[in-house]
Amino acid sequence: MDLVVSYGPAGPVLDWGAGPRACALGPAGIGGKSREGDGVTPQGVFAIREIFYRADRLAKPEVQLPLRAIAPDDGWCDAPDDRNYNRLVKLPCDASAEQMWRDDHLYDLVAVIGFNDSPVVAGKGSAIFLHIAKQDYGPTAGCVALAKDDLLAALEQLQPGDKIRIG
Repeated sequence: MDLVVSYGPAGPVLDWGAGPRACALGPAGIGGKSREGDGVTPQGVFAIREIFYRADRLAKPEVQLPLRAIAPDDGWCDAPDDRNYNRLVKLPCDASAEQMWRDDHLYDLVAVIGFNDSPVVAGKGSAIFLHIAKQDYGPTAGCVALAKDDLLAALEQLQPGDKIRIG
């Protein structure tokens, strides 16, 4: 079973076989991602590498993919010139990194989309996640975001080897 991201009549949707659900994308929409910070949600077929969750906010999800609790010092490196670019890091670190332990609940449940990670190309884009959407489904930085209950339902259906198809 794959997750499929496309455009429906009312905007972007994600479907995992349970019918299309509203989702949020980057402000530049789906396309060829060429650089860090371009606001594009990358088009293509990607593996879902692992799932992170905030154990202080959510019960442990019942998923078949690798799962780990987010720690307060977890970050995701977004510095193209760093050897840890587009990888999980411990904070503080010498390079720029996005904080995974957030106050706004968007990363209470996160699936890592296998974009630009095999191999990593410096500057092509980092931290492309499937995560919880803002209340108003406002744009992400390039990720795919769903309502928490929809995201949990989708992730619980995934099996090792399943993919996300964007576009």
